[in-house]
Amino acid sequence: MNLDVSLKEAILAVVTRNPAKVGGGGCPIFLAQDQEEMEKTALLLARILGGIVHDLENDVFIIVRH
Repeated sequence: MNLDVSLKEAILAVVTRNPAKVGGGGCPIFLAQDQEEMEKTALLLARILGGIVHDLENDVFIIVRH
C-alpha cells in the first residue's frame, strides 16, 4: 500500500503590495513595500517552497506547485 500524502497542485504563498486584493483562503500572504521587494520575496519563496512564481499583473504574485 502506497500512502502518498505530499502536497501537490496548490497555491503555497501570495506576495503583494496591496493587501486589499488578497485575503482569506488559508494561504500565507507576504506584504512588500515596492515592486522590487515583491519580486525578490516571490523568487526566494519559490526556491524555498519548491514552487513557481506566477505574476497576476495586479500587484499580486502567487507561488504554486504544479
